[in-house]
Amino acid sequence: MILFVSDLHLQPARPVLTEAFLRFLDEYALGAKQLYLLGDIFEYWLGDDAMSEPFNQQILSALRRVSDAGVQLFWIAGNRDFLVGEQFAAAAGMTLLPETWVIDAYGQRIVLLHGDAQCTKDVKYMAFRAQARNPAWQQQLLSLPLEQRKQIAAGMREQSKAGHAEKSYEIMDVTPEAIADVFKETGTSIMIHGHTHRPALHEVDGTRRYVLPDWEPESSPPRGGWISIGEDGAIVRHALDGTML
Repeated sequence: MILFVSDLHLQPARPVLTEAFLRFLDEYALGAKQLYLLGDIFEYWLGDDAMSEPFNQQILSALRRVSDAGVQLFWIAGNRDFLVGEQFAAAAGMTLLPETWVIDAYGQRIVLLHGDAQCTKDVKYMAFRAQARNPAWQQQLLSLPLEQRKQIAAGMREQSKAGHAEKSYEIMDVTPEAIADVFKETGTSIMIHGHTHRPALHEVDGTRRYVLPDWEPESSPPRGGWISIGEDGAIVRHALDGTML
């Protein structure tokens, strides 16, 4: 199978989440043909020089175990981990992809993306996104000591939480126009993305858009899951325990 997952927001403070992800890798990803990580796998990534930290090493080693088993790993950056670079990718045995990527999965052309670039009504976020994806801005940030970057990231997360409290779901969701543009530009009719934390299947004008869930295994009931595509071409949404939805 081909597997797709996003929006785990892995971090040391959430051990239940970490265990859920490691279990997913062992029970499902190790038997897959390909695994696509579609952004916000980490709560934040401040540069590949953070790889030596114990938690990051744990996740890196788990991903490497999957790639060493012959599974092809692919990564599309999210809005929290866009600073993942070639050093991390090489260590994990995975391939970094552009923000928008089209695959041929068992005869179906499917466009993959994180989804944040299509939230065009969120004007403040789009302005930040333009800044954060600027290579000069990234270089300047990465030139700072790691501890200083952590402080900056903590401040940005607090600002993000405060900002979300003031925004409606409609503003933070993708816009139909932006989604239509992606379908038109890529010549596809099937899309898989994350970011919005609003898992669903949307069928509009002959297109299908699958939205991946965020992971909250600590909640009651637990939330999370992934999408698979089998050799028969069937696209299936899975709950956190693997149950088909």
